[in-house]
Amino acid sequence: MSEKTLSHLQTVSESLESGATMQIRYLLNGALPAQDVARLLESSPPKERKLLWELIDSNNEGEVLQYLTEDIGVQFMKEMDTERLVAVSEHFESDDLADLLQHLPETIVKEVLSSMTAQDRTRVEALLSYSEDSAGGLMNTDTITIRPNITVDIVFRYLRRHSSLPDMTDNLLVVSRSDRLLGTLTLTKLLVSDPENTVRDIMDTDCTVINADTPASEVAQLFEKMDLVSAPVIDGDSKKLLGRITIDDVVDVIRDEAEHSMLSMAGLDDDEDTFSPILKTTKRRAVWLGINLITAFIASYVIGLFQNTLDQVVALAILMPIVASMGGIAGSQVLTLVIRGIALNQIGSTNAKWLLNRELIVGMINGLLWASVIAALTAIWFDNVKIAYIIAGATIINLLFAATTGTLLPIFLKKIGIDPALAGSVILTTVTDVVGFLSFLGLATIFLV
Repeated sequence: MSEKTLSHLQTVSESLESGATMQIRYLLNGALPAQDVARLLESSPPKERKLLWELIDSNNEGEVLQYLTEDIGVQFMKEMDTERLVAVSEHFESDDLADLLQHLPETIVKEVLSSMTAQDRTRVEALLSYSEDSAGGLMNTDTITIRPNITVDIVFRYLRRHSSLPDMTDNLLVVSRSDRLLGTLTLTKLLVSDPENTVRDIMDTDCTVINADTPASEVAQLFEKMDLVSAPVIDGDSKKLLGRITIDDVVDVIRDEAEHSMLSMAGLDDDEDTFSPILKTTKRRAVWLGINLITAFIASYVIGLFQNTLDQVVALAILMPIVASMGGIAGSQVLTLVIRGIALNQIGSTNAKWLLNRELIVGMINGLLWASVIAALTAIWFDNVKIAYIIAGATIINLLFAATTGTLLPIFLKKIGIDPALAGSVILTTVTDVVGFLSFLGLATIFLV
């Protein structure tokens, strides 16, 4: 959160405590841009958030809703009647509105759609037919299209009839009479071309085109690779133009994926609200705490198998967490790297074996290095060379298992349709704990008892 937002939040908090609602109303309805108002709402606890929302004028609600996270935006929209929803929807781009409508009850969606003009309703319904995580769900149907047989001069006259062009317009889309995409014409090329030239003479037929079913993550990678500002979206079968995707939508995808990876590693939902109610937060986190408890019992069961060994050599209980911890850290490093590689489509069947071999070699080198350090410190601490050798051997074994699991686990999870970022860390922790305890206590049982 920026210092400016923190300052505004402090002002609002003090005004709420003193009952100075007029000052807050002034801030929320003109003094602050809609983006800052949205940040204030997201940064406020539920009770204050509700009070702030009630102080926003109805004609400003749609503007603010555009910048709220999906979870909070849907929460406010569910509390609105149909008339307010219709008024609010006028502020949204068709793609953003479609994303929000997908999370509202079907009866409300039907009422909102029936209140729209035929053209707007057709646009939104077309977007609702696609997954929000696909190019079709990302695209905006607000485009400028032209025919290939008209001259540059006619194109200029056509553009002047518009009061404004759609945001992020860097090119015009050239289509046939059946709306089949033929190519694009950049505005820069249009400006420097002879007015007598036809669009066909100067258009680009080798433009980047995106299929409507393309996953959003692939769209983001394509924009990054090709340095795109916008790209047309077509129906894969008919090649008919459906809309276009702009860079601002792609930035949202990149941000959402980053948040997803970060929150999933902790077992949290993508739309986790920092200030969500207690029961809602408890429910979301309880599931993964329960899963973690099961894995903890598995690790404890392994320890219990060596109770007699632990009773005879107390030093093992003191040193035992070191082996598990080293494996956990090493495995997490590999897991994070591989998950990132999968997200960027850099890892496949052709290079997975090379990556595994690389990680095993790295694991062996680090294992030998740190096992030597741990062994030396253990020998000095407990004056017992046997225990030093045992913990060194267990450390090497666990680091090799951590490298193997960290590399192959996310590839396997992706293959069976499970998100590696969501489940990988839980499984990895279990493996490194179990292998660490098993190798350390197993070697101790063999050589000490």
